[in-house]
Amino acid sequence: MAVSRRLFQSLKRASWALPLMLAIAFAASVGVWLRLSDMRDLEEERLTLIADSLSLEARISDWLNAEHAAVDRLAQQLPGNVDDNMLLNHRAVAEGLRRLWVSVTVLDGNNRVIAHVPQQAPQAMAPSRERSGVSLDEGGLTAHWSSPRPQGGRLVVRFAPSVLLRQTLPWWLSQKYDVRLVDGLGQRLAQTGDALAQTGDALSLAGTQSYRVSVDPAMRETWLELNTRVPHRPWWYTLAAGLMGVFLLLSALASGMLRRQMREVRRAEGEARTEAAWRRAVEDSLTVGLRGRDLDGRLTHLNRAFCDLVGYSAEELLGSLPPMPYWLPDEMEDSLRRHQRNMAGGAPREGYEARWMHREGHVLDVMIFEAPLVDANGVQIGWMGSIVDISARKQTEERDRRRTDALAHQARLSTLGEVASALAHQLNQPLAAIAGYNAGALRSLERAGQADEIVLEALRRLGEQAQEAGRIVQRIRAFVTRRAPQPERCAVPELAARVLALLKRDLRGVLVEVAMPSGLPDVQADAVLIEQVLINLVRNALDELHGKPGSQVRIAAQRVGERFVRVDVDDNGPGLQGRGIDQLTTAFYSTKSEGMGMGLAICRSVIEAHHGGMEAGASVLGGARISFTLPLCPGQGACDGSETIKEGAR
Repeated sequence: MAVSRRLFQSLKRASWALPLMLAIAFAASVGVWLRLSDMRDLEEERLTLIADSLSLEARISDWLNAEHAAVDRLAQQLPGNVDDNMLLNHRAVAEGLRRLWVSVTVLDGNNRVIAHVPQQAPQAMAPSRERSGVSLDEGGLTAHWSSPRPQGGRLVVRFAPSVLLRQTLPWWLSQKYDVRLVDGLGQRLAQTGDALAQTGDALSLAGTQSYRVSVDPAMRETWLELNTRVPHRPWWYTLAAGLMGVFLLLSALASGMLRRQMREVRRAEGEARTEAAWRRAVEDSLTVGLRGRDLDGRLTHLNRAFCDLVGYSAEELLGSLPPMPYWLPDEMEDSLRRHQRNMAGGAPREGYEARWMHREGHVLDVMIFEAPLVDANGVQIGWMGSIVDISARKQTEERDRRRTDALAHQARLSTLGEVASALAHQLNQPLAAIAGYNAGALRSLERAGQADEIVLEALRRLGEQAQEAGRIVQRIRAFVTRRAPQPERCAVPELAARVLALLKRDLRGVLVEVAMPSGLPDVQADAVLIEQVLINLVRNALDELHGKPGSQVRIAAQRVGERFVRVDVDDNGPGLQGRGIDQLTTAFYSTKSEGMGMGLAICRSVIEAHHGGMEAGASVLGGARISFTLPLCPGQGACDGSETIKEGAR
C-alpha cells in the first residue's frame, strides 16, 4: 500500500512531463508515417523507373532491329562493282545517313575498302567479322552493323549511339531521367542531361534512383541506364520536419512552464493547507462557537465549539437551511424572523440574545454576533457568526433575581404581618369599647323600662357583631403572630350558612346553590378562619360575576377518603384561563386592578395550617372552581343539617 502511494505520488509529481511525452510520441508517429510515405514514394518511383526503362529499351531495340534489316537489304541490293559516288547516290544510303548512319563502307573479301561514304578518313582497321547485330567500335563512340554481300565482302554501316539515343528517347522521358548507354564495363557510350556531364557522377546520382537494362541482342554488351533527375529528399529535409521540430520545442517550453506552474501550485497548496491547519487549530481551541453561512443562510462552516454547543456533528449540520434543528419549537417563528432580519443585513452590531435547544433537549441561552463574510475580491459571500453560551450567566442572573424577589417578598410579608398585628391590636380596644358601650346602653334602656324591642334587638345585634369582630381580630392577630389556630368541631353546612348570611347583601341578583350531602361529617377547624376563607372565595367569585346576567355560585361539600372533607366553590364566570393554584396564591398576585394579592395567599396559608390542601380548576358551571380540604373531626358523628340547601336571593 505504501509502495503504491509512493508510486502514485511520483507519477503525480512527474505529470508535468506528460504533455511533452505526448508531443514526442505524436512527433515520432508522424515521423514514422512520413518515413513510410517516403518508402512508398521511392518504391512507386522505382517501379515507374523500371517500367520506363523497359519501354525505352524495347523502343531502342525495335529501332536497331529495323536499321539492321535496312542494312541487310542494302547489302543485298548493292552491285558488285560499287564506288563512292554510286554508294553516296544510293537512295537507301542517303536516307540512312540523314537518319542515323555515320558512314557506309563496302569491303571486299580481304577486308579492303571498296567504297566509303561520306568522304572522310575511314577507320584504320576494319571491323572484324562478327555475328549479326550491332557491335561497338574501338573506343565505344560508334557502333556498326556488318552484313555480308552476295558478291563477297561485307557492308559495314556505322552510327553514333548518342544519335541513336536522341532519335529514340521521347521528350517526356528526357524531362524525368538522365539516360545513358553504357558498355559491359560500365563506361558511358551516350547520355542525355547536361548536369551529369558537368558534375561528378557520384554527386549527381546522390539521392536518385537508377535502373539498368540490357539492350542485347539488339546491341551487344550494351546497357541502357536511366537515372532520375530529381534527387529524392528524405522527410527530415522537408518543411514538415521543421514544423515538427518547432512543435517539439514549443512542447518542451510549455512543459517547462507547466512544471514551474505546478511547483508554484504545490507550494501554494502546501501553504494553504498549513494555514488551514493553523486556522482549524485556532478555531478548535476557542470556546466561542463559530458558524459560516452563505447568502441563502446555508451553513458552510462550523467549528468544534459550535458542534459541542448544540450537540450536532458538523456533518449533520453543514449544508442545512433554516429552520435549524437547534431552534426551539415554540420559538420557531421568532427564530425565522431573526434569521430573515440577519440575512437582510439588519443584525445588531452589539449582538443579540437567542434561546436554542441542545440535541439532548435542554435549553441554551446564547449571545450571537454577526459580521459580513467577504471574499478576496471584496464581494460579500455570506455571514460569519460567533456564538457565546450565556446560559450560566442567565441562570445566575435568574437566581439573583429570584433571591431578590424572595427577600422583598419576605420583607413585605413581615411588614404586612407587623401591620396586621398592630392593626388588630389597635382595633381590639375600640371594638371592646363598642361592646362595653353597647352593653351599658342596653342595660340602661332595660332599667329605664323603655323597652323598644326594635332598638333593643338592634343593640343586641350590634353587640354580637362587635364581639364577632373582636374575635376575628384576635384570631387574625394570633395567626399573623404565628400562633396555632384554635380548632374545634365544626359543621361545614353551618359555616356555609353563616357565610351566606354575612354576604346576604352582596348576593343579591345571584343564584346561590349549597349542596351538602346528609351525614356529612364534622371537621376539625378554626371556624372563624374557615369562615373568612369561604367569604374570600365567594367574594372573588362575585367579583368575577359582576354585572353578568344569570350569575351563579355553588358551594358544595363531600367527604373524600377517610380523613378529609372537600369544599368546592364554583361559579359560571370567565374561569381561571389557565392559571393554577400556585400562581393564584402567590403573594401580591392579583387579577384585579385594585387587589392586594393577599387574599388567596392567606387562605392557602390558613388551609395548610389546618393540614389541608387547596386546588383550582374548571367548574361544571363553566367558570372557576376553588377547592380546599379540611380534616375530619376524630370520633364524631354526622353533623346536623339539610341534605341540600338552595337559596335564591334574587
